[in-house]
Amino acid sequence: MEIRLGYDIQFQVPAAAPFVAMLNVHPSRARDLLEPDRLRIEPDVPNEQYLDGYGNICTRFVAPAGLLRLWDSTLIEDSGDPDAQNFEAREMPVAELPSEVLQFLLSSRYCEVDLLSNMAAQLFGNVPPGWQRVEAVCDWVHRNVTFGYQFASCTKTAADVFRDRAGVCRDFQHLAITFCRSLNIPARYATGYLGDIRVPPLGLPMDFSAWFEVYLEGRWWTFDARHNTPRVGRVLMATGRDATDVAITTSFGSAWLSHFAVVSDEVAAPMVNAGGYSLA
Repeated sequence: MEIRLGYDIQFQVPAAAPFVAMLNVHPSRARDLLEPDRLRIEPDVPNEQYLDGYGNICTRFVAPAGLLRLWDSTLIEDSGDPDAQNFEAREMPVAELPSEVLQFLLSSRYCEVDLLSNMAAQLFGNVPPGWQRVEAVCDWVHRNVTFGYQFASCTKTAADVFRDRAGVCRDFQHLAITFCRSLNIPARYATGYLGDIRVPPLGLPMDFSAWFEVYLEGRWWTFDARHNTPRVGRVLMATGRDATDVAITTSFGSAWLSHFAVVSDEVAAPMVNAGGYSLA
């Protein structure tokens, strides 16, 4: 299937400020793009693209004072399959993990492993290790945390979510990531597009989404404590230790968000008649 992706993000910038934007589809999905995936910046300013330490595409530029618009529209091919599952996937002993994976066992800005390790052991220590244990973490977070945009806070950490039992999608993932790391399961934060594709629409404003990935059986697997069910049409943009590493925009100066729109829609296939030509 094909998915139309896009965004239109606008800021009022009171004085010239450097920016870093992380708005491209992840390089692992580059081969699936059917149209160019290019960050468009208005006004047109010089910019430089680079890969960060996690392999995400970043664009740096200096925004002049005034209205700044960041936008793009692209088309991607997707298998149409739900998130892959392997109920037999095993945890790997820490001593056997690849060196580059070890960082995803440690505390980070929003994931305080040291504060929640004892609780993770109490809640999940008796659950069989591997896929079943990660599912138990997702089930617990999904059942015990209430979703609501009114609970959003840029300073909320996993420990705060555990205490308050409320948050937005990133908070669900931070708490699940922290529990997994506390159980010696490498876990990393992921962000990207997740439209209401082949599921009943939730009636909420479209936004970029958050989920997380765990390292089992020698590879990364997708989990989502917010929705807690395999989904179709998930398009990765970036991964990191937590939300700090994958911010869609970072400004080194004041910038006031004035417009935000995201699109992630399945493109209907054209109808074909018996003669083999399109009716669209």
